[in-house]
Amino acid sequence: MIASVAGKVTAIAPDGAVIEVGGVGILTHCTPGTLATLRMGEDARLATSLVVREESLTLYGFATEDERAVFELLQTASGVGPKLALAMLAVHTPNTLRVAVTSGDVKALTQVPGIGQKGAQRIILELKDRLGTPEEAVNAALNGDRRVAVWRDQVHSGLVGLGYSSKDADEAVAAVEPDADAELAAGRQPQVAALLKAALRSLSVR
Repeated sequence: MIASVAGKVTAIAPDGAVIEVGGVGILTHCTPGTLATLRMGEDARLATSLVVREESLTLYGFATEDERAVFELLQTASGVGPKLALAMLAVHTPNTLRVAVTSGDVKALTQVPGIGQKGAQRIILELKDRLGTPEEAVNAALNGDRRVAVWRDQVHSGLVGLGYSSKDADEAVAAVEPDADAELAAGRQPQVAALLKAALRSLSVR
């Protein structure tokens, strides 16, 4: 198993990054939150999980060991593959997922694209005693103000990491703010991946 990669960031895309290790560029698929921590040309270290399939070897990268551990545990639930597990971590932090699973919060899990009510109930049933105890501090991260700050920071950092200026990133964030506000008004957490793609589209039509 490739437990981690460390090296210079040579490319950043909306769904992953290339880390140069020993002269070899290694593609790692990441959440928008992890991508927001990376900068082109700078050194980075990612905890990784290698998913082996008959036709492919796919590496997933994470900013923390905890994210990787949760990513791998999520896949032990029926119907949860690596892409869905990564989508869950794109929408929720590890501790938010722990809160949702241990409290039986079906609504929170169905905010993830690809998870319906029955799928959420199955995940809760199978993982309730496996994800660990949520940290008490996570309760502060569940309020609306914090959710707004999180999506803003991650989208802005993701755009800067892709090479856009801070001013351009500010304008793109402002352009997608109505979409995020609509999600919050509906009681849903803004999906950073979708907002980042929308922000990129707004920049491309300028």
